[in-house]
Amino acid sequence: MKMLFVILVCISLNAIAQAQENPGFISIDCGAPNGYHDDNLDIYYTIDTGFVESGKNMQISSKYIDRVPMQQLMNLRCFPNGTRNCYTLRPTQGKSKRYLIRASFFYGNYDTLSQTPTFDLYIDVNYWITVKDPSNYTYEEIIYTTSRDYIQVCLVNRGSGVPFISALELRTLDNSTYDTSAGALQTSWRYNIGSKTTYRHPQDDYDRIWEGQSFNWTTITNKTNVDSLRSTNNAYKVPLEVLMTGQQSLDNISSSLKLFWISSEPTYKWYLFFHFAEFQVLRSGQLRRFRVYVNDNKLITTVTPEYLKPVTVSTFPFDGTVLNFSITSVTSQSSLPPFLNAVEWFRSIDLPHSTTDLNDVTGINSIKTIYGVAIDDWQGDPCVPVSFIWSFLNCSEDDIPRIISLNLSSSNLKGSIATSFSSLTALVSLDLSFNELSGQIPDFFADMPNLRILNLSGNNLNGSIPAVLEKKMADKTLQLSLDGNPNLCRQDSNCNQDGRKKKNTVVPAVAATVGSLALVFFLICAIVVIRRRRKKIEEINTGSMEVTASKEHRPKEVSEPSTGTGFNEGRLVVGKNRPFTSAEVLSITGNFRTVIGEGGFGNVYLGTLDDGWKVAVKVLSQSSKQGYKEFQAEAQLLMIVHHKNLVSLIGYCEDFDNMALIYEFMPNGNLRQHLAGNTSNVISWSQRLQIAIDAAQGLEYLHNGCRPSIIHRDLKTSNILLNENMQAKIADFGLSRVFMMEDGCQISTQPAGTPGYLDPVFNTGGNLNKKSDVYSFGIILFELITGQPAILRSPTGSIHIVKWVTPLIEGGNIQKMVDPMIHGQFNSNSIWKAIEIAMQCVQPNPVQRPDINHVLLDLKECLAVQVGRGRGQGMGDHSMKSTFGMTASLEALELAPDAR
Repeated sequence: MKMLFVILVCISLNAIAQAQENPGFISIDCGAPNGYHDDNLDIYYTIDTGFVESGKNMQISSKYIDRVPMQQLMNLRCFPNGTRNCYTLRPTQGKSKRYLIRASFFYGNYDTLSQTPTFDLYIDVNYWITVKDPSNYTYEEIIYTTSRDYIQVCLVNRGSGVPFISALELRTLDNSTYDTSAGALQTSWRYNIGSKTTYRHPQDDYDRIWEGQSFNWTTITNKTNVDSLRSTNNAYKVPLEVLMTGQQSLDNISSSLKLFWISSEPTYKWYLFFHFAEFQVLRSGQLRRFRVYVNDNKLITTVTPEYLKPVTVSTFPFDGTVLNFSITSVTSQSSLPPFLNAVEWFRSIDLPHSTTDLNDVTGINSIKTIYGVAIDDWQGDPCVPVSFIWSFLNCSEDDIPRIISLNLSSSNLKGSIATSFSSLTALVSLDLSFNELSGQIPDFFADMPNLRILNLSGNNLNGSIPAVLEKKMADKTLQLSLDGNPNLCRQDSNCNQDGRKKKNTVVPAVAATVGSLALVFFLICAIVVIRRRRKKIEEINTGSMEVTASKEHRPKEVSEPSTGTGFNEGRLVVGKNRPFTSAEVLSITGNFRTVIGEGGFGNVYLGTLDDGWKVAVKVLSQSSKQGYKEFQAEAQLLMIVHHKNLVSLIGYCEDFDNMALIYEFMPNGNLRQHLAGNTSNVISWSQRLQIAIDAAQGLEYLHNGCRPSIIHRDLKTSNILLNENMQAKIADFGLSRVFMMEDGCQISTQPAGTPGYLDPVFNTGGNLNKKSDVYSFGIILFELITGQPAILRSPTGSIHIVKWVTPLIEGGNIQKMVDPMIHGQFNSNSIWKAIEIAMQCVQPNPVQRPDINHVLLDLKECLAVQVGRGRGQGMGDHSMKSTFGMTASLEALELAPDAR
C-alpha cells in the first residue's frame, strides 16, 4: 500500500508539472533518472514512473552520448520480460478527444550487443506499426481519438530482440482537425516545403515535427515577420515559420507541381493534407488560382488563396501501388503559378478490435492493485487481442468482450474479499481458493447474474454463509466450494457475535495435555525417520534430486484433508509414508493374491491394511526396466508431493526382494476402462469435464506447484484413476526424473511414453517438457469427447485419433464425433469449446500449445457452459465460430508426424 501511495504521488506530481509547463502535453523521457526542462523545445519532460509497470532503465553507449541530437535519446527503457508491456497515458482532456502520440527510438548499442531489435507497437488493443532497425533515431506518430479516459501504448516482443523506447509524447489536437472517423492516422511524412529547417515546439503549438524539404521547383520565401498570420491561423495551426516558405512551379503558369511514388503496400489507405498561405503581396490584377488532383486526375478542390489567410485541403482516402498528386493552375483565371507551403502524408490504420467492457477493465485493475497481483502479462487490455489475453482468466467472444472466468487460486491474496469483484458481472466461474482471504463472505456474489461456480476453499473466512447464497445453492444455480475455512459457520447458531465459530471450552484442556504427549512422541519418531532417510539418501546416486512444493501452490489438504478426497477420506496424514516390511507387504496383499493392474514397475495388487483400509500395492518385478535407484527416486518424490488430484502414497517397502509402493485404492479403476464401456457406469459429459478439470489441476500442480517442475512423461487415460466419488487423480507421476537445465527449463531425459500420447516433437529429436504433457492431455480430451482410444484399430490398419477427428471437425459433424454413450446429453457450445482446447493442446509446434493453467481455465468455462444448459444460461452459439477458428490449426496438424 505504501508503494502504491508513492506511485500515485509520482503520477500526481508529474501531471501537475506537465499541466503547468505545457497544457495538453504528456512528455515522457523513458528511462531517464529525473525530470527536466528542455530549453530548446520549451517542454518539460518527466520520468516514466507511474506510466509503466515493467521494464528496465538503461543508458545508451557512452560513445553515442555526444552524437544524439536531443537529450531524450540518451536514456531508454527496455522490456526483456513478457510479451506485451504497456504505457498508460491519462490526458487531462479525457475521452472523445483527438491526440497526436509520438514514440521515439534510438538504440545506441545500450546492451553492447550491436543487434538492433524488431518489435511491434500497439495503440490500445490494435496493431499500430512494426519498429524495424532503430539503429538511427526514428520515431512513429499516430493521430488517434480515444473513447476512454486513458490511452495505452504497448510494445510487443516478436522474438526478434528486446523491445525498447526512448521517449513517449502525447499532444492534444483540435477535434476539427485530422478526421479519424475511419480509424487512426499514421504519419508518413510532414514536410516544410522550400526550407532546410525543421521546426517543432515552440514554433508549433501542437509540437508536430516539420522537416525541411525542397523539390525540383522554384523556392519562394518571405523574410518579413508577419505576426498577423499567426493570429489568424486556422485550427491546424501550421507554424508561421513553415507558412513563410514554399515552392511554386516554373514561371510558366501552365506548368504544374507534381509528385509520385510507388507504394509497397497497395492495400493501405492514404490521406494528404495540403497547407497553403499567400504570403506575397500581389499587385493589382494578379491572381493565383489552382486545382488539386490526386491519383488519376481526381479533382479534390479548387483553391484561391487569400493574403495571410491559411487554407488546409484534405483529400479523400486513396490507395494503389502508384501514388501521385498534382497542383495545376486554372490558366484562364490565374496570372501566377501554383505553389505549396507544407504537406502532411498519413496512412490510415484500421481499428478492428474493441476494448474489453470498461466495468470489467476497471474491476480487474482494481483487484490487481488491491491485492498487489504481480503477473507479467497483466498489462494492457485483459481480453484483447486474444493472443495477449491475461493469464488465469477467460473472455467472451462478444463485440465488446467480457471477462467470464477468473482463477486466482494460490495467488497469495490477503485481506477481505474486495467489492471490485462485483464489477465483473459477466463472470461464470470465480476461483479464489487457497489464499489468505479473511472476513465474511460478501453477499454481492448473489447479485452477479451469471456466476455459476464460486470456489472459496482453503482461506480463513469466518461468519455464516449469506442466506442469498444458500438459496442459490439450494436452487442449484450456484456451485459453492467452502472447504478449508476453519472459522466459517455453516449455521448461524454456531457463530459468535463477531461472526466467528464458537469454540468448545471443555475439550481444549484435555486436548492440550494429549497434544503435548503426541507432540513428544511425534518428535521422537521424526528424529528416527530423519536419520534413517539421511542414511538412505547418502546411498543414492549423486544425481538424485530435491523436489519441494512451492508456497503458492502447496495445497492445504496436506494438514487438513477436505471432504471427498478419496476412498481413504479422513485418514490421518501423519500415518502416511511409513515404511512397511516385506512380511507386512505379503500379509497386506494376501501373498499377492489379487492383481488389479500392471505398471512400469510390475504388477499392482489389491491390499488391505490392519484397520480395514484398502490399498493398491505396486511391486517392483525382477524383470522391470526400472531399478533400485528409480524406486528410491519415486519414493522420495511421493513423500513430498501431495495434491487432491494426485494418487496419494500410503507407504513403501525397501526390502530389495519385495520393493513396493503402497497407494490409496481407487475403487472405480481408470478412465480408459470407463470410456471403453468396460464398466456399467456411463459417465456423462458433465462428469467427463469434471474429470478433465481434476486431471488438469493435478498436472498444473506437478508443473507449477513443485520446484523443480515434475514432468509426467506418460500421461494417458489409464493413468487417470477414479475414486468412489468419480474424482480423478493422476497416477504414475513419480516415475519422472527431473533435471534443471541452465536456462531454468525442466526436462525429463528418460521418457517412458505410450504410442498415441507421445509428443511428436520427441520423434524428431526433441526433449520432453511441460508442453509434451500438454500434448498428451489434448489426446485425453479427444478421448473424453469421442470415447475412442488414442490409436484406433481396424482390419485395414491403425489411425491416430487426431487424424480421425480432423475431417469431422472440418465438416462440423459433431454427431459422428461425440461418444454415443453420452446420448446427446450435452451443450454443443461446451463440446465445441472442448474440441478447440484439445486442438490447441495437440499443435505440432510446442510453442503454440497453451500452458496447463490456461487449459484448466478453459475447461472450467466449458463446465460452466454445460451447467447452464437448459436454464437459458448458455454462452451463445459458438459452434460455427469455433469451426472456422480452428481451420488454421487443422491445416497445421496435417503436417504433424504420426504418433505411433
